[in-house]
Amino acid sequence: MGHDGREAVARGARLHEAAQAVVGDHDRAAEAVRAALKPLHDAAVERELDAIPVARLQDVTEGRLRLGNLEKSGLGTVGRILEAGPYRLRQIPGVGQRTVDQVLAAARRFSEAVHETVAVRIDVDRPQPGTTALVMALHVLVEAGPEGRRAVEAATALSERLGPLLADARPATGRLRMLLAGREKRARASAAVTEVRSLAEDADRAGLAELFAQASADLLRPSTDLAAWTDFELRSAEYYSLLAEITGRRPDAAAAEGFLPDEVAERVRAQQLDDSCRRVSLRGYQAFGAQFALALRKVMLGDEMGLGKTIQAIAVLAHLAAEGQSHFMVVCPASVLVNWTREIEARSTLAVRVLHGPDRHAAFADWKGRGGVGVTTFDALRGFPAPGGGEVGLFVVDEAHTVKNPRAKRSQAVAVWADHCERVLFMSGTPMENRVVEFRNLVAMLDRGIADSLGEGDAPAGSSAFRKAVAPVYLRRNQEDVLTELPSLQQTDEWEELSDSDEEAYREAVRAGNFMAMRRAAYARPGKSAKLDRLREIVREAGENGQKTVVFSYFKDVLDVVGEALGAGSDGAPLFGPLTGGVPAGRRQQIVDDFAAARGPAVLTAQIQAAGVGLNMQAASVVVICEPQIKPTIEHQAVARAHRMGQVRPVRVHRLLATGGVDERMVRMLEEKTRLFDAYARRSAVAEATPDAVDVSDVELARRIVEDEQARLGMLDARPATSAG
Repeated sequence: MGHDGREAVARGARLHEAAQAVVGDHDRAAEAVRAALKPLHDAAVERELDAIPVARLQDVTEGRLRLGNLEKSGLGTVGRILEAGPYRLRQIPGVGQRTVDQVLAAARRFSEAVHETVAVRIDVDRPQPGTTALVMALHVLVEAGPEGRRAVEAATALSERLGPLLADARPATGRLRMLLAGREKRARASAAVTEVRSLAEDADRAGLAELFAQASADLLRPSTDLAAWTDFELRSAEYYSLLAEITGRRPDAAAAEGFLPDEVAERVRAQQLDDSCRRVSLRGYQAFGAQFALALRKVMLGDEMGLGKTIQAIAVLAHLAAEGQSHFMVVCPASVLVNWTREIEARSTLAVRVLHGPDRHAAFADWKGRGGVGVTTFDALRGFPAPGGGEVGLFVVDEAHTVKNPRAKRSQAVAVWADHCERVLFMSGTPMENRVVEFRNLVAMLDRGIADSLGEGDAPAGSSAFRKAVAPVYLRRNQEDVLTELPSLQQTDEWEELSDSDEEAYREAVRAGNFMAMRRAAYARPGKSAKLDRLREIVREAGENGQKTVVFSYFKDVLDVVGEALGAGSDGAPLFGPLTGGVPAGRRQQIVDDFAAARGPAVLTAQIQAAGVGLNMQAASVVVICEPQIKPTIEHQAVARAHRMGQVRPVRVHRLLATGGVDERMVRMLEEKTRLFDAYARRSAVAEATPDAVDVSDVELARRIVEDEQARLGMLDARPATSAG
């Protein structure tokens, strides 16, 4: 076998050791999470059992138990029964051994059920040593990211293959060993050396040694409570997703799979998902959604708002790019075009090309030549030629319910593109399946046969036959079914491009050096306001899902504009407010109470500084902030009015931001101060009571932003005095 054989085995042994080290480092990190979680979970179980009256034991014994003496003895809850144990129970007058056995058996059944269902919630406002330990343990794994996950998966597979081969190849590591081995062992050793050499060469080409080394370094890097808590607030969904994965506590599988028929679900589960071009991990239901789109090729993803449809679409794009597809197209409303470009750039390695504005045709030609993800609007799509067969790897249509009218030109353009693309993904959070005719129009663009089989008079989604018929093209999951481990707060920055009218109003404010006018310029001309258009969409979609919305702004005149825009809508959701500093405190609470008492969707408008403290708005599950605020505390306290105990649904916060101007500069300049505030002051009762204690230098901030914007827009020749309001 000689020197080459010994060197090949040595290389394989080093690679095997590195792979085992990565797996071991990951196992220890995961075990640290389990160890930190256990006392929190046990305490949560104990609290839950202590809240269950002992009378509930009758539910699992068909009413046969006599519980009066137990209750009289002070053992009034299931938790107290379990704590007492058999010896103490037996000492209670009138309680025999048979009753003790039956009572404890029933109590243990409750305990087992609670252990399976209770969830640990991480309270960022009141961190305790136990939750801090859990967040720090999770932080190590979250920081390792998708690259760490890939390293562990590759290391596990490689270790399983190399282990037996190295054992078989052992005789080849020495001349004497090889001579003393029998013919069969020598043959096996030679074959093993050849395979070990091949595996080592493949590993070198794939850069596995470097991948393993980096993963081990990431998994062994110590965490700090400050870094962990700050990161948790920025991407808490990843922490809860990882926690569910490690503990095996996942949502109900049928609900996560949209209650699809078995034959469809099995086909989807068999679809592999390549994450090599993706930078973010997926929750289980999100991975299934991406697999659904890949396996069934032309589909509609109808998940309820807030479940991450965009992430699922990016996962599909990334998979297809990894397979060699080069051209993709996303069409969406102009109001979310910036969001799409930022999400794709942040969450994948794919190149993005914006096909919008006066240069869109040149940009389209460039996209045709160079590939990537083209992101365009419905109106712009009408001016682009339909692709050739197989040219576009995936055609994504966001807010697909806007093309439900087949007579509309935008609908016709989408239909042509959908017909010319082999893979199509429609996305809509609006429950379109309850409007069969409109839903059928969308399905027809995906599968004419299924659309024809529905007819126009079929029963809506409540019909099992209807659900089965549309299963090959339609997947919808609801929050309450799949967000069992997610935190109750999700925050989204909604970046919008100013319209020409908005831009004109903004330039006037900059020329005047009026900082406050710059901040509200996006609403100065309501007829063509990009932010106002996006606000209407958010409120409409919330209403479609039966949810209440609170709209905050610092400026009363902005709220007046918002009130007129929403009041003029046809959605029928009642409008309350505005809550302003001029409204007496008692009247403010009455407005909030009326808002909460309204049946179905409703909208409340409020000045953020007037409504941010003292009023509880947990009836709302959607919060819109019309512009970024100067102090982090202002936004945090306003959101906390809805995101508090008593809120039964996740709260989604949408902050409306305009690109390229004062909003972008404020966000960038305040980002570091916000992180520090989140990590320290927000968790302090004193800071909550005195938000002005966090100094962000308002006047200096305004002056710098005005000067920067005047310079950017070429207005430094005639600089008026800077005005704060």
